[in-house]
Amino acid sequence: MKKKLAFLSKLILITVMLFMTTVLFAQIEPTNDPENTSSYTLEDLYNRLNAGTAGSQSTFTEPLSGPSSTMHLINDIMGKAPTLHGSGADASKVLSGYYFWGLLPGTWAQTEGTMTNNGAGSTITPTTSNQTIDAGFWSSANTVSGDTDLVAGNIKDDIVIFGVTGTYEGETGYPAPVPKTGQTTSYATGDDGDLEKGVAWPSPRFTDNSNGTVTDNLTGLIWLKSANCFGSRIWATALGDCNSLENGCCGLSDGSSAGDWRLPNMKELLSLIDFSQFSPPLPSGYPFTDVQSNYYWSSTTDASATNDALHVLLYNGSVSSANKFSTYYVWPVRGGE
Repeated sequence: MKKKLAFLSKLILITVMLFMTTVLFAQIEPTNDPENTSSYTLEDLYNRLNAGTAGSQSTFTEPLSGPSSTMHLINDIMGKAPTLHGSGADASKVLSGYYFWGLLPGTWAQTEGTMTNNGAGSTITPTTSNQTIDAGFWSSANTVSGDTDLVAGNIKDDIVIFGVTGTYEGETGYPAPVPKTGQTTSYATGDDGDLEKGVAWPSPRFTDNSNGTVTDNLTGLIWLKSANCFGSRIWATALGDCNSLENGCCGLSDGSSAGDWRLPNMKELLSLIDFSQFSPPLPSGYPFTDVQSNYYWSSTTDASATNDALHVLLYNGSVSSANKFSTYYVWPVRGGE
């Protein structure tokens, strides 16, 4: 009797276990047939990471064989996936309206840039105060205006403006500082060529105004470009020729009128002389034409003999006087104080 009960208990246990197994398998069965499931393939994932290919979902089909040798594997896919990078861009470094994939920690996502688009650059004129160029993107360069007057000779000695150290020594507090003579070769200790005292000459020394006139950038005087428009004249005629000079005469197209020009005084005439040169003694590179290595009248009378006037020899820059009825060359000037 006991054997029968034991057998019956085992039979019931086996029946219960078979029933539970059936129930469990029934629960893990898919609710839909696999043929109705759409998804991307591993190859789609690889192509998206490798080239940005959009890809498309496809209907699942039961594979008939194993993967081919040309199919990309999961390791290949991971090799194409970006990784975090401490030097990745952030939104402030990418132009607004453009997108990028954030590689910095905490920014792992497709992100829109926030950098300001400032448009085309502009020309900036320097002033006495700082000018701020807005941060952001510029579609063309910003340009700082240059100035041909930004040269050492136009800046006070030891003053630095935009990286240019000045050499001009004229601002001494006196109204008429004396310029250098131009002589740079020394023939004895303590001579002019050794010490080179005086206000430094600007560079360029002269400016051709392309209208028949030349400006001396050291003195501001404006000279007739032609140094021999009138030929030789007695002193009184020389004074009159200069005073009547006007636009349309002697190659002038400067709009000047009669009375604007004059015969230069001795100081003005001597201001042209470069004592390191001769025949003529003018600074190298001068733009004047028809300069004569001869005597030129000044408007200055000789105080020791008032029938005489001072003149300069444009061979070596020497000064002497002669009777006012002598004939010498004429070189008109205008401007100055």
